[in-house]
Amino acid sequence: MYPRLIALLLIAGSLAAAATGAGAPSEPAIVSAGAHGLSILVPGQPASIAAEASSPGPGETGVADAFVFPADGSLVRTGALSSSVSSRATGAVSGQAVSDVLGVTLFNGELTAESVAGRAKASAAGADAAGSNVTNLVVFGTQVPATPNLRVQLGDWGYLIVLEQVVEAPVADGTRDARGAVNALHVVLTADHAGLPAGTEILVAHAEAAASTPAEAPAATTLTTEAPTPPGRPPGAPAKARKPLPKPPEPGVLPHKPGSVFRLPPTDVSAPLSPAGYVFPVYGPSSFTDTFRAARAGVGWHHGEDIFAPLGAPLLAVADGTVFSVGWNDRGGYRLWLRDRQGNQFYYAHLSAFSPLAIDGNEVKAGDVIAFVGNTGDAQTTPYHLHFEIHPVGLLPLGYDGVVNAFPYLSAWRRLEDVTFAAGRGWAPPVPSNATAPKPAAILLGSTDISSASGLDPGSLDRALTAPVSQGDSTVLGAG
Repeated sequence: MYPRLIALLLIAGSLAAAATGAGAPSEPAIVSAGAHGLSILVPGQPASIAAEASSPGPGETGVADAFVFPADGSLVRTGALSSSVSSRATGAVSGQAVSDVLGVTLFNGELTAESVAGRAKASAAGADAAGSNVTNLVVFGTQVPATPNLRVQLGDWGYLIVLEQVVEAPVADGTRDARGAVNALHVVLTADHAGLPAGTEILVAHAEAAASTPAEAPAATTLTTEAPTPPGRPPGAPAKARKPLPKPPEPGVLPHKPGSVFRLPPTDVSAPLSPAGYVFPVYGPSSFTDTFRAARAGVGWHHGEDIFAPLGAPLLAVADGTVFSVGWNDRGGYRLWLRDRQGNQFYYAHLSAFSPLAIDGNEVKAGDVIAFVGNTGDAQTTPYHLHFEIHPVGLLPLGYDGVVNAFPYLSAWRRLEDVTFAAGRGWAPPVPSNATAPKPAAILLGSTDISSASGLDPGSLDRALTAPVSQGDSTVLGAG
């Protein structure tokens, strides 16, 4: 009887971890807010962030007299920056984020603005980005009107999005998830420029607020919002409508045809297993920090790690296993799960596209390209990244919260042999000899040897750090 009970718990936990749209009782209100004056994300380097604030969290205000990058201010230069946030999860539930930056100059004056402001609010009634503004924006000497979600081409090296914003308040499973987010200015480099490599992103005056609250039945039928219709949702459809699941390409039809969410992978990807027994999930330059358990409305706290990389960077199967739950949900956007041979599960979210290998029930090998980096779902207005989670088989009975901090594992997997490039080729574009940007390469952000770990259970890292490396069996995938 006891073994049968354990088996039933494991099955229930596995189903809970894999499900994304199953019904659940209404939860208490969860509110969060975040803002920063300016951030620069260069592939392969830690993020540079100024005037950052978050709530709930340790810092509810952030200020800086000025910001320059690099030291001479040739690429980015601003005057005073400030941000503030507040959140209230009881009574009149609400979250609010404010960010202001004065005197913005980018790329030695190719883009300038007198002032920029990001404003975001979320409550039980909905969300908005009212009050966000860019004053006196000039691009290549021409005045540009600051209209929401305006896209401006920047020569042949990138583009600018003005007042990039998302405002939504869908209702599903008895909960209203209101979210307002805005980047007053968002620059994306699609090619090398001014010493920065392709894939670099600059965000000025970012603000985001979210509130997950129980939705009363009458309100669910009368809720209206000024949010733009998300991609894939027919005009006039209810806010809780789901984007249809993508289908595998038909035989004989190229997966990279216009409109398809499937893409052919590059042919020169080489990513052998590391000494720890896994492959790092992102191919090419990327960066990540430890944000596990950071406050997040909708899910309560951050269940994974965000690995920032250029749009379209290949995503790899971290181990031999089976792909499942390939498709779309409103929070993760395009997403999929991978189950390895020991039953551990790995979640990939905010994808821009899948590879033809991403089919429910398909068997893949470690290092296979299964998807590509994006910012779909509720990651809109954020830099392109992979949201990655690790769910050990032993914790699956805990459901979606049976997750461990992926940061030490990712740091251990991030080794030179995890990401290799064919001679003269690679995902990152070549850097001119006179450029000051870092040369394309794998960047070691940290390392933890888990080669002697017996499985992805909470104590495996402790055992690995106390046991000599020579005792390991060169794999972390033991049945332990």
